[in-house]
Amino acid sequence: MMMKMLGAGGKLLMSDGIRKPDEDNPGGYFEFEKVKKLSEEKTWLNQAGGKAVKVVSRLLYELPVDKTYQVIFMQRNLDEVLASQAQMLRRLGRPAGDVGDREMRDLFNGHLRDVENWLIQQEFFSLIQVSYNQILKDPLGQSIAIKQFLGEELDAEKMAAVVDDGLYRQRTP
Repeated sequence: MMMKMLGAGGKLLMSDGIRKPDEDNPGGYFEFEKVKKLSEEKTWLNQAGGKAVKVVSRLLYELPVDKTYQVIFMQRNLDEVLASQAQMLRRLGRPAGDVGDREMRDLFNGHLRDVENWLIQQEFFSLIQVSYNQILKDPLGQSIAIKQFLGEELDAEKMAAVVDDGLYRQRTP
């Protein structure tokens, strides 16, 4: 959702379109496959300046310290995340795994706390924490806050319209 919002607002995105929208994420993924190999290959970062790049939390540690980064750290209710993941695994016919929801929630909460604490301590990161659920409640207000954080002439109304089109509201319990 955030990448789609940023693109609608006028931010250039670094996305290769390899992972297409699907039943689990009809709004699209907006991923760049090389991000997944960030620990091995970083040269692509030279073309990423000024663009939004989706990076999962565990890979933030791999970003080189000789650059600066503005991180929009998306947070979502973990019960919703776990329910979504379970639904995706069922649809794909994959086993859910040996870890229960409570243990997975505790592990993920610990990971997120560690990443957030680490990000705050790093001089090469500036950080805004954004709640997925708060965006659904106040898309324009949150879009304005993100625009101010980035310090760019983004169109906050177009960013909010991404949320207001109903796709994301339908998918949230």
